[in-house]
Amino acid sequence: MNKFLFPVYRILVPKPLRTIILKKTLRKRILKHYADLPENEINDEQKEVLKYLENDEIRIFPYPFHHNYSPEKIEVLYERGNGMHYVLQDGKRLYFKKRWKEKRIKRAYCDLVREQDLRSPHRYLTESFTIGNEDVLADIGAAEGNFSLAVVDKVRKIYLFEYDHEWTEALRATFAPWPEKVEIISKYVSDHNDSSHVRFDTFFENKKDITFLKIDVDGAESDVLKSCNEVLSTNQHFKIALCTYHKNDDEKDFTFLLENYGFKVTPSKGYMIHYYDKKMKAPYLRRGLIRAVRE
Repeated sequence: MNKFLFPVYRILVPKPLRTIILKKTLRKRILKHYADLPENEINDEQKEVLKYLENDEIRIFPYPFHHNYSPEKIEVLYERGNGMHYVLQDGKRLYFKKRWKEKRIKRAYCDLVREQDLRSPHRYLTESFTIGNEDVLADIGAAEGNFSLAVVDKVRKIYLFEYDHEWTEALRATFAPWPEKVEIISKYVSDHNDSSHVRFDTFFENKKDITFLKIDVDGAESDVLKSCNEVLSTNQHFKIALCTYHKNDDEKDFTFLLENYGFKVTPSKGYMIHYYDKKMKAPYLRRGLIRAVRE
């Protein structure tokens, strides 16, 4: 769209309608892109997505399991003591931002459980890529903290990195039952140190027992990796679950980087369509994350 017309388009066309138009346009582009390719250049996982798109609209997770989840099935509870809403996850309270209403929480938590479905390209753990009672987790980009809450009884220690102060308030409520096991660091993990940022190398100097990194930071993953040069250069055992769906080349670039540091890298199964990214381009389908192990 012409750059001069786009601001007018944003003003005149409501966001929900813009999203519908975007998804319809993107669906056509994806189907055309792969239709123009020789069949032997399209792998079976891509064909599975294309088959879904032939009969359904664009989804972040373009698979039938998407339809197994509904916000209306989520029960949101309220605690008067702290004025916060929460949902029960495996019998544990997962709190949300205080200003969020029930409807928004239902949508958000529905997305969280969908992304950790066993068939999801965004699922962090598998049967062979696990976390156990000797592991110390650095949850970089904790947000709601649902992943850490799911493993809090399995691991030895958790460090939650989250700068958003509304989320850190919710995280303090969620992890109040484990004051000795969970520590919240209210900073971004990035490539420099200041009042709101910390290099992971700097943090690791006094926390050398960390064994597992989960990194999901809305497109700033490369900054996190730049902050890990010294850590990654050691021969220490690590497992890393690293999101790669935010940018076009993240899977390729991060795989190359980690393999050079001696990690065995495996992509998650399947693809995501991150249609929120205005810079999305062919081949459109992105791996949700890579799992890296160095023994």
